[in-house]
Amino acid sequence: MSNNSTTSTVSSYIPALSDPLFQITTVIAVLFFTILIAKGITIYLQRSLKDKMDKEHLNILIKSIYYGSIVIAVVGVIFPYLQINTSGLLVAGGVVGIVLGFASQSIMGNLISGIFLMVERPIKIGDQVNIDNKLGYVEDIKIISTIIRTYDGLFIRLPNETVFTTSITNYVANLTRRFEYVVGIRYNDDADEAIKIIKDIIDWEPFALVNPGPSIFVDTLGDNAVNIIVRIWAPATQWYDMKTRLLWIIKKTLEENGIEIAFPQRTIWFASELNTRKMSDISETGYDEQ
Repeated sequence: MSNNSTTSTVSSYIPALSDPLFQITTVIAVLFFTILIAKGITIYLQRSLKDKMDKEHLNILIKSIYYGSIVIAVVGVIFPYLQINTSGLLVAGGVVGIVLGFASQSIMGNLISGIFLMVERPIKIGDQVNIDNKLGYVEDIKIISTIIRTYDGLFIRLPNETVFTTSITNYVANLTRRFEYVVGIRYNDDADEAIKIIKDIIDWEPFALVNPGPSIFVDTLGDNAVNIIVRIWAPATQWYDMKTRLLWIIKKTLEENGIEIAFPQRTIWFASELNTRKMSDISETGYDEQ
């Protein structure tokens, strides 16, 4: 009795709700605005991601969002509005949904991570990177995975979820990069002269940046050497070649000017005098006389 009274009361206030023509108009309006919103989203994504994704993957993403929005509107809004019982459909699809859910969980995670990677762009194709302790060049960024070409020429496929959630070191994101040497010279060598020689070498290097400029100074007085720190800025694309090349030039030039690179040495003191003999004497006699 109470339910009938409530229904009649609602109907008396909004009689159009039970009108089939009104229901059809409402359904059409919901579909129209859903399609309009989905179309607007896909157009925005197409414009913003056209330079960040390849055409094939972008089309798949746009179609998935477009048709997915329509399905959500139909099942979530229109069916309940028309009082269509979807419980049977949900039960039938529930088992399949559970199975597919486990299978697609990682795929969806990689898909979403791939979208975020392409929007945020922490890496791009050609960058030298370290991702999850995988060093190399970014060969390709797909919607599901990222391909790394190692320095040994191997190709490694990393799931985008791993790429997005792990630490990324991009060696060329900045246009300039600094490297450092520790040059140890002997204590009896002139450190000021060594610094001047190293600075002259860097000044002759065409790829050594002037701003920010090099920094050369005595850092520590070690057990066996006076340690000179050499810090040099270079273009990110040239730093590795320059780093490996300059080190040997510095070593040779210092030695040519009488400044030697120090190496570990030990002076041993004995409590009593040692009785020593030359190796030539031992070779002649064939034995060592005590």
